[in-house]
Amino acid sequence: MTNHAGFAADDAVTAAVPVQAAQGGRHFPPFLAPSSRLTDCKKAAAPRGPRRRGREKHPSALAWFESVAAAAKGKEIVVFLDYDGTLSPIVADPDRAFMSDEMREAVRGVAKHFPTAIVSGRCIDKVFDFVKLEELYYAGSHGMDIRGPTAAASEYNHNMKAKQGDAVTFQPAADFLPVIEEVYHVLKERMASIRGSLVENNKFCLSVHYRCVDEAEWGVLDGKVRAVIEGYPDLRLSKGRKVLEIRPVIDWDKGSALQFLLKSLGYEGRNNVFPIYIGDDRTDEDAFKVLRNMGQGIGILVTKVPKETAASYTLREPSEVKEFLRKLVKIKINGDKGLIGK
Repeated sequence: MTNHAGFAADDAVTAAVPVQAAQGGRHFPPFLAPSSRLTDCKKAAAPRGPRRRGREKHPSALAWFESVAAAAKGKEIVVFLDYDGTLSPIVADPDRAFMSDEMREAVRGVAKHFPTAIVSGRCIDKVFDFVKLEELYYAGSHGMDIRGPTAAASEYNHNMKAKQGDAVTFQPAADFLPVIEEVYHVLKERMASIRGSLVENNKFCLSVHYRCVDEAEWGVLDGKVRAVIEGYPDLRLSKGRKVLEIRPVIDWDKGSALQFLLKSLGYEGRNNVFPIYIGDDRTDEDAFKVLRNMGQGIGILVTKVPKETAASYTLREPSEVKEFLRKLVKIKINGDKGLIGK
């Protein structure tokens, strides 16, 4: 895992720490709590050290699920999920990043009760081939390729529809397709000499994977990619988890996709919506920041290592994401009784 740089500063992050308010013994996130001050005894009991401080700022969404449920009570939940590292484990071969059948059923269960979207850097067709659920919204290529469900979910009526009645397709970077295709072939040629490298065409963006490249070659690979991109001012380069991302220079990212989907679902300007965005990559920070600026919903970063993030909570790995999704469904079905037990 690469170290995420350029995230929200400490003072912007600490506001997300859930606290226990002395009001009926219930847990409240900061924007609901009567006071955001931790009790003296809780401060004294908290272990010291940088790792512990990171967890205090971004606590487990499972350990604090009651706080999440309290914040979402009476509101309409909308779920946004990254794919790689969130619904599936990070693997050496990106073409084999399969999600488990159990995870698929967990996502299917969530989509039955809440509008649910997959927001991925992957090409929309690739991520659909992995997920195989027609009742979801899909935002591929870091949100630059958005489609509505092709099958209706059962318990909510929100559905993005075009005038002709088909599910909406939105592609803000369509004009960049020719240059992206050209750069894809150039990069394939330049990367051929670097063993273990993989250039992935995600339609509206490109990914150069180096997870399987000898570490001694990382600098060479980086230099070659940058040399190519310098000749294309309409494209920009960013880094992910052992991957270089090439995207069009437009003001659009996963946060933009989140806002577009909320607007398309009819939630723009409404205070009764509670978006939940779960992701593991630095590109998901754009969505976390949108939620923080909205003052609605929560962002959840999937990570085993404490990091600076605009998310409010963390989950350690996809198995915890699966458990969290199941708990959301239990709350929907059973109400407060869903908080009891696992």
